[in-house]
Amino acid sequence: MIRNAITALTISWFCLSVNGPGCGSQIRFGADRAQRPIRSLQDVVNEAARKALEEFADKHLEDKQLSITLIDLRDQQRPAKASFRGNEKIYPASVVKLFYLVAAERWLEDRRVEDTEELRRALKDMIVDSSNEATQYIVDVLTHTTGGYELGPKEMEAWQYQRNAINRYFTSLGYTNINVNQKTFCEDAYGRERVSRGPNGENRNKLTTDATAQLLLEIVTGKAVTAVRSRQMMQLLKRDFHGTSKDGDDQGHGFTGLALNGIEEARLWSKAGWTSTTRHDASYIELPDGVKFVLVTFTTDHANDREIIPAIARVVINRLREMKSQM
Repeated sequence: MIRNAITALTISWFCLSVNGPGCGSQIRFGADRAQRPIRSLQDVVNEAARKALEEFADKHLEDKQLSITLIDLRDQQRPAKASFRGNEKIYPASVVKLFYLVAAERWLEDRRVEDTEELRRALKDMIVDSSNEATQYIVDVLTHTTGGYELGPKEMEAWQYQRNAINRYFTSLGYTNINVNQKTFCEDAYGRERVSRGPNGENRNKLTTDATAQLLLEIVTGKAVTAVRSRQMMQLLKRDFHGTSKDGDDQGHGFTGLALNGIEEARLWSKAGWTSTTRHDASYIELPDGVKFVLVTFTTDHANDREIIPAIARVVINRLREMKSQM
């Protein structure tokens, strides 16, 4: 684990494929590297992390509270990827709904569930409004499990196996180091839902920024389930970041979208997540000059520090534009 992100950054490069994270190697750079001119995508991530840790030092932001994954999509046939603590498992809050969306579209494509008006309504509300109630319904439909009173050991074991259906699906695609088998709640879970989490929450949902960026990449490039279903998912993820919002947690105005203010014709697709202790965003951005990228940023213990995520995005935008102008 990285002990000090300002003085040493761990770099992860991966071979990207439709089936999830691929091969990678670890390289270690010192602080002097972070001061050199931007030469690679990893330099961009290094600088974004370093500047965030410096800028928000007065907020006590630490490297262990930050994860970033960036995928450059200027060449969609050869996307480049870099990350900072990208394989750290973190409670994803509502970002997990991105995985439930893809699973639902897979189930629909395979006709494992019926395509009903109610299911479509729930998918829309889960992604557009980030409704927890809609998410609970989707998880029930996909896994054929429901909440309720506690079950006996054997019944609970069978119930948990059913609930792990979504995990098994993403494992089959090559995803690792994630757990996507819990509902999201506005307050707390009770009964068998609480039991499923484990006595100390050890079975709570967990994602990495690497895995999240990979899934968003597949949606963006039309490789999630089918090209048609990927386009349908993109429609739900489209965000309007223009103007202002009275809601500081609005997905278009309270996260990465803040970094796009003043950039005409920029476009944003995203899924944010936040709780009392976490603030995350998974975004895809297209700029009018041809810069295109996936950026996933997770922060923990800084839920009310709304400027961290857009500050990182601003560095990424500026540096990718510089790199493009030098091509």
